[in-house]
Amino acid sequence: MATSTDEYDVIVIGGGPAGENAAAYAVAGSDRSAAIIEHELLGGECSYWACMPSKALLRPAEVLAAGRAMPGVRETIGEATLDRRAVFTRRDEFTSHHDDSGQRQWAASVGVDVIHGSAALTGERTVELSTGGHGDPPTRTLRARHAVVLATGTLASIPPVPGLREALPWISRDATNLREVPERVAIIGGGVVATECATWLLALGVRELTVIVRGSALLASAEPFAGDLVTESLRASGATVLFGTSPGAVRREQPRDTGVGRIHGGPVTITLDGRERGEITVDEVIVAAGRHPATSGLGLASVGLTDGRTPTDDHLAVLGVPGEWLYAVGDVNGRAALTHMGKYQGRVCGDVISARAEGRALDGARFTASADHAQVPQVVFTSPEVASVGRTERAARADGIDVETVEIDIAVAGSSLARDDFAGRAKLVIDRGTDTLVGATFAGTEVAELVHAATVAVVGAVPMESLWHAVPSYPTVSEVWLRLLEARRG
Repeated sequence: MATSTDEYDVIVIGGGPAGENAAAYAVAGSDRSAAIIEHELLGGECSYWACMPSKALLRPAEVLAAGRAMPGVRETIGEATLDRRAVFTRRDEFTSHHDDSGQRQWAASVGVDVIHGSAALTGERTVELSTGGHGDPPTRTLRARHAVVLATGTLASIPPVPGLREALPWISRDATNLREVPERVAIIGGGVVATECATWLLALGVRELTVIVRGSALLASAEPFAGDLVTESLRASGATVLFGTSPGAVRREQPRDTGVGRIHGGPVTITLDGRERGEITVDEVIVAAGRHPATSGLGLASVGLTDGRTPTDDHLAVLGVPGEWLYAVGDVNGRAALTHMGKYQGRVCGDVISARAEGRALDGARFTASADHAQVPQVVFTSPEVASVGRTERAARADGIDVETVEIDIAVAGSSLARDDFAGRAKLVIDRGTDTLVGATFAGTEVAELVHAATVAVVGAVPMESLWHAVPSYPTVSEVWLRLLEARRG
């Protein structure tokens, strides 16, 4: 039986970036109250186990590669390799050594209470809190006057391969927080997590790296040339990439949980099925084969929902729940599983809750989440980087859009000056009917900063003729925009 009852205007379950934004925007400039319930660390997966540590691991390798590609620098660094200890130290600083006190100070500064514990819905606007763990008796009952927001994110999925779960494989949390660098590693998966992980492991000195991909390409949802370039780069760096192949069985000698980021026991033998057959033996196996919504134990059945993804309307209200009091933001709703999109949804959701609490009409674009349909930007921080926004050519045609495309190598004065080995490719997907950009992809050395210009063009539906007058500065890599427009003119 609950021992106390508390009431807030807004209750957010899940303290990652999406939930933080929803809470902050819902109470901004008002006397409304909000609480975030988080069972781990405030800041969530991105801050401690995903975006921040992964990029902290990837950046040193980028800098070293850039130095090797620059006369006057490469002669100085010679055959230098990364200092693992220094890389890990910087990574730990960016994750605040898994200390969320700074995030808690931020929450207090914007008027949001943080409650540590596990939460479950028990009915309309009602949440039971356990300060122990899921399944423990509730210690408090919380009620929301206006809204409850689900922001619980996702969890790594382990495929049902015989022996795989028993082998205690690494998941993304182990890989981003590694304390030991295995000599031999197998990665199961070919998406963003798998390719970024492969990139930093090779840079940190993994001797044998095998990427096991069930499909026929890396980054299968991207433009084909992007995955091809990443595959070529990984192979050139010493990786073995196996397509059309799956693990049929896994066994590990003396599996034991040694802690996050440490080798979990003896050697691992993986039996391969598919195009490649046989066995490989590694020191650690990393599972990067997708994620699933973290809704188990969340009490969705109490409001007529089932565990799994929680689809929403464009105001981020959960579909199938009357009364417009239950919302979902971030990865849990399945709209766009990216931190920046979750934060965007949190901002929209918070504004919607604020307006409804004050009886204001939802007039204006700020109250509608539109960007996470076909205007989503993303960067994969591999070598080369892959930066994209909107639809690929394949997706646009599947949506019935009459498109034309322009695709060229990135070879401009700015790229030549950036480094001697600059290489890359760019592609625009254009709607013939409206003469506007509906998608763009850049794959190449440090192209991440190119994608925001494309995002503005896609979201703003800027006519291609107008882009001719958006003159790129010289000499920058952005001059590729001029080359793309010239290629279209013929």
